[in-house]
Amino acid sequence: MESILSQVSAWSYAFAALLHGLFGLYLGVAWRKGRQGVFLIAAVVSSALWAAANWVFSTSGWVWMFQLGNLLDVLRMAAWFGFLVTMLSRSANGDPDSGLPAWPKPGVWAVMTLGALGVVCFTLGIPLYGTPLRTWAAASLMTSVFGLVLLELFYRAVTERSRWGVKPLALALGGLFAFDVYLYSEMLLFSRIHPVIWGVRGFAHTLALPLVAVSASRNPEWTFRISVSRHVVFHSTALAGSGLYLLIIAAAGYYMRYFGGEWGEALQLALLFGGVLFLGVIFFSGAFRARLKVFLAKHFFAYRYDYRTEWLGVTQALSVAGDGLSLGESVVKALADLVESPGGGVWLRDANGGFSQQARLNMPHYGLQESDDSAFARFMLEKEWVFNLQELRSSVSDGTKPPLPEWAAELADMWLIVPLISSGVLVGFVVLLTPRTPVDVNWEVLDLLKMAGRQAASYFARMQATEALLEARKFDAFNRMSAFVVHDLKNLVAQMSLMLRNAERHKDNPEFQADMLDTVRHVEERMRGLMTQLMEKTPINQRKPVMLKALLEHIVQSKRMFHPAPKLVEGAPEVAVFAHSERLERILGHIVQNALDATLEHGSVSVELSQERNQACVTVRDTGSGMSPAFIRDQLFKPFQTTKASGMGIGAYEAHQYVQELGGSLTVHSEVGVGTRFEIRLPIAPNAQNAGNTAVAE
Repeated sequence: MESILSQVSAWSYAFAALLHGLFGLYLGVAWRKGRQGVFLIAAVVSSALWAAANWVFSTSGWVWMFQLGNLLDVLRMAAWFGFLVTMLSRSANGDPDSGLPAWPKPGVWAVMTLGALGVVCFTLGIPLYGTPLRTWAAASLMTSVFGLVLLELFYRAVTERSRWGVKPLALALGGLFAFDVYLYSEMLLFSRIHPVIWGVRGFAHTLALPLVAVSASRNPEWTFRISVSRHVVFHSTALAGSGLYLLIIAAAGYYMRYFGGEWGEALQLALLFGGVLFLGVIFFSGAFRARLKVFLAKHFFAYRYDYRTEWLGVTQALSVAGDGLSLGESVVKALADLVESPGGGVWLRDANGGFSQQARLNMPHYGLQESDDSAFARFMLEKEWVFNLQELRSSVSDGTKPPLPEWAAELADMWLIVPLISSGVLVGFVVLLTPRTPVDVNWEVLDLLKMAGRQAASYFARMQATEALLEARKFDAFNRMSAFVVHDLKNLVAQMSLMLRNAERHKDNPEFQADMLDTVRHVEERMRGLMTQLMEKTPINQRKPVMLKALLEHIVQSKRMFHPAPKLVEGAPEVAVFAHSERLERILGHIVQNALDATLEHGSVSVELSQERNQACVTVRDTGSGMSPAFIRDQLFKPFQTTKASGMGIGAYEAHQYVQELGGSLTVHSEVGVGTRFEIRLPIAPNAQNAGNTAVAE
């Protein structure tokens, strides 16, 4: 037995035991309670135990471990045969007319009994066929041949469309059974165990293991939730190819140095440098990576794309728009990466209602316009058609060819046109450039592009809706400010009209002339401030301490020409609040003006300022017509609600809003035919009571 012990066999079986054990553990976790899965797990686990027993024998020399390994080999073959017979039974149940023979199940029992008998004879030294070794070799050879026959029957029983899923398993088991046929044939002919063949048997089983994993991932009916990562396959293939390439270069360099004489070492170094440089060029080549991905997708996976990964990639590309790329550029990159295209452009709806290029990536700017009511746009919206321009240019027009825009025939580098449709609206379309490597645009590619196009269209639609909302809010803010400005202008015009009505009677009165000049000056300053505010499109709202007593005196003084003239109740405290003086004067003046408008000449209007703890209270009373509770509740503080023929219904609304902005409150008490009382409470500005007479109007 010592002749078959070597470092090669130890490493071979150790490697096989480790990988089979890990794969068996993974299958156990991924198993979903199926009969086929039980036999597959049993085959992998028994293979791990068989390899472990042979590893122990290779390192220790214990003969009994060698005999145990032979028994486990029989058990391993029985598990594989059980798996194949189970798959055969499943095929027969799915097709009763398949014509499968009845011998596989009893044949397995007979062959396994023969194999176990051969191991027992070899262990006990019973020479049933020549010597005990030849007896074991003959029984094992028959077992391996039976495995090939059973595998051939299984592969023929699988339908043509399903062979793609079992082909890797058939190759793996066929290779293992053929290897065993070679091992036991050599053993039977020469009555010895070849140490090299026996030693590399573990490596052979390990190399076949990935093919078993691929078949397990391709056949969900085996009840395994198992998947093979496309990225792992791509990088593993690239790494293996790079390693093989470097080995070839190294071997060529070695022989070149060996046979090259004095030029040998120089040629070897030049060859190694050139080989590494060429490998680097290929490694960083986008076209090479694209071709490798397409090759692996065609030959190793059921579907070309890993849809979970692609969906996450598209979503990630769109969600990080703004980090160096605009949303349009991110959309082009996301769609281009799906089909190995270097770039393209986005055409979106513009202000004229048509579609124009608004973003591009690795594409020149084209001043191309497409009308939204063209046959091309209508066809994209109705059919959600992805145009393959290369295919359409090469096809013969027979009347069924979809409509193409005129510019599509002039630009040879354009390849695909992907519509962007959201909620039944054509948001735009993406034009992709010719790919780095030929890509078969089949149904799977088209569906993926449509899915990504819908996702991108939703982002564009949301962006356009957000921009429209911001624009509407800007107009709303400007209109709101304009309404306040117009309301103030109306009040100023009312003051000027009142002054003109009294001018005929009091034009020779020096006091009236002085008041008239003060009023005109005040109106001019206010109108200039309002115009500045309107032109800058933003209200001047910087707050500072405002002395309420001086402000109310100014308001009462400016309205002394009205009948009845308002009066400020004596004893007003010196309190200040944080506010914009002009705006506060405007809303308080509006409340006083409303009281004057509602009161007859023989009535009264009073303004009172008091302090309640940390609040300043301004009370405006009148003996006018009053308001009903329903009007106060439903209409008073709503914009554009008024009972005046020339009113705008904006003053009370602004007063209520601004008082709340300052952290105060406005309450109204009124009775029809009796009068009204407005109470405005504002927080007192801390440390501002003794600020002196702060300027009231600027």
